[in-house]
Amino acid sequence: MSIGISLIVLVAAVLHASWNALLRGGGDRLWSMTVMCISIAVACALMAPFLPVPARASWGCVALSALLHTGYNLFLVRTYREGDLGQTYPIARGASPLLVSLGAAIFARELPDVLSLTGVLLVSGGIVALAFQGRAIGRKTLLFALGTGCFIGAYSVTDGLGVRLSGAPLGYTVWMCLSWGLLAPASYIMLRDARTLVRGRQEMLVAAGGGLASLLAYGIVIFAMARGAMGPVSALRETSVVFAAVIGRIFLRERLSRYRITACLVVATGAILIGHAG
Repeated sequence: MSIGISLIVLVAAVLHASWNALLRGGGDRLWSMTVMCISIAVACALMAPFLPVPARASWGCVALSALLHTGYNLFLVRTYREGDLGQTYPIARGASPLLVSLGAAIFARELPDVLSLTGVLLVSGGIVALAFQGRAIGRKTLLFALGTGCFIGAYSVTDGLGVRLSGAPLGYTVWMCLSWGLLAPASYIMLRDARTLVRGRQEMLVAAGGGLASLLAYGIVIFAMARGAMGPVSALRETSVVFAAVIGRIFLRERLSRYRITACLVVATGAILIGHAG
């Protein structure tokens, strides 16, 4: 993976940590996530007419990824209900690079070299270590965080395959995110009702801004997976936990201990190895 691709994935990691902190800090996370997805759908609908249509072979991946993202949304909201950002976010994100590397090896025959694999292992290990600081983790918290990680791994591999079949990375991203964005309000209405979707202007603008940050972050990742191995790209994206730890400390007043700083350094070392392998 080239240094240029590595750098833009790190930008995506910052964006990803930012919108997750916004979601975790919100009072009604299901509503916030739904408005984020609506803003994603609107943005994608505006862009779709000006982009190439993905090849027919990739549309199955578009549909499957939209469903997996919907499941991820619901699990993520429940995960943040059970625990704080600094504990649940690392568990959810730490499992996914290994799952993506495994899926890429099985479905795309991508076998990482020694440096890349070492980097992936360091990133995953450091991320998971961030969640364990002498605090007990409830069974529900662990269950939903790991379930979220499984959804991340599944949709990442699906999109990694889909974008390569599509012949049009931007077109694939837009149509997949549009499909996903349309499923979110439908899920919200089924779980609650349509009337409570419309709220104060400031609340909606903040949530919509988080959605656009999420769209840009994942668009960068899909672009990177079209040009680099899925496992290392996924691992670099998950360095967002380092940024999430800092954001959680500054804005959510969560504790940033020496243990957590050490784990962040392990993650950073893994990211350097992945970049060096490029």
